[in-house]
Amino acid sequence: MRTFELTYPHTLSGVDMPETVSAIGFFDGIHKGHQQLIKKAVEIARERNMESAVITFHPHPSVILKKGIEHVQYITPLREKQEILQQMNVDRLYIIKFNEELSKLSPQAFIDHFIIGLNIKHLVAGFDYSFGHKGSGNMQNIAEYSRGEFDYTVIEKVSLDDEKISSTRIRNLLKQGDVAAVNQLLGRPLKYTSTVIRGAKRGGPELGYPTANLRINEEALLPKIGIYAVKIRYKNAIYEGMASVGTNPTFKEDKGNLSVEVNIFDYNNDLYGEELQIEWHEFIRDEKKFAGKEELIAQLADDEKTIRNYFR
Repeated sequence: MRTFELTYPHTLSGVDMPETVSAIGFFDGIHKGHQQLIKKAVEIARERNMESAVITFHPHPSVILKKGIEHVQYITPLREKQEILQQMNVDRLYIIKFNEELSKLSPQAFIDHFIIGLNIKHLVAGFDYSFGHKGSGNMQNIAEYSRGEFDYTVIEKVSLDDEKISSTRIRNLLKQGDVAAVNQLLGRPLKYTSTVIRGAKRGGPELGYPTANLRINEEALLPKIGIYAVKIRYKNAIYEGMASVGTNPTFKEDKGNLSVEVNIFDYNNDLYGEELQIEWHEFIRDEKKFAGKEELIAQLADDEKTIRNYFR
């Protein structure tokens, strides 16, 4: 998959670009609804013997359009989004920088520059996709802007349990810690990739549960504070384990600092500096403050038993 990072105005020439079928949207999460849309673009591209593409945006439009928001946390940070699209056999990825200048483009200017200008001959979008200044272009009036240069497919609402599958729905479930429901909407486990950093080293010598302390990825949206059943991908191996998202309220020196720590079952090597990928599978319990280490150790043993049974 070739990746192109574009700003307005870009310098690519449609004359030199291959005829392409493209899906368009922000696609945070690349959930089952997004997947249906992207797969349709890949399918049509194959039928027409064209290249397939995805047009997406970064950062999220709310960073520009809603004053006071400095950054947004994503269900799928950009790197993960790229990896998933690669696996979906997309040929080209266009990442358009969303800035104030782009937000002020008229619908016609947007279409001329980023659709016709990229030699896109068929566009696939969701029924609620809008474009141009204040979203005045949409999939109901897009024919007015196409200049006869491309046609399009509109993907209708994709639902699960009579409710639309959406990034907003997934975000709300993450606030509740319901990662199992999130995974149903994604069609795969929610992932978190980060590097192991030096922690308090309390888990090993003091508690008997060595933990890998992961660097907080400011771009990634975490589930709510609590204890989770997880799988850990490290190099070419997959392990089971338990992860804590929280502030370690039992230990005063940690209080207030959010951390992500993972205890990998049946593994005890030093992972400092290594990259781990966490798959969130099930919420186990809320974070609690314990009276002392003995009470905490007993709870950790109970958590381990619960999680081993979950994966059995």
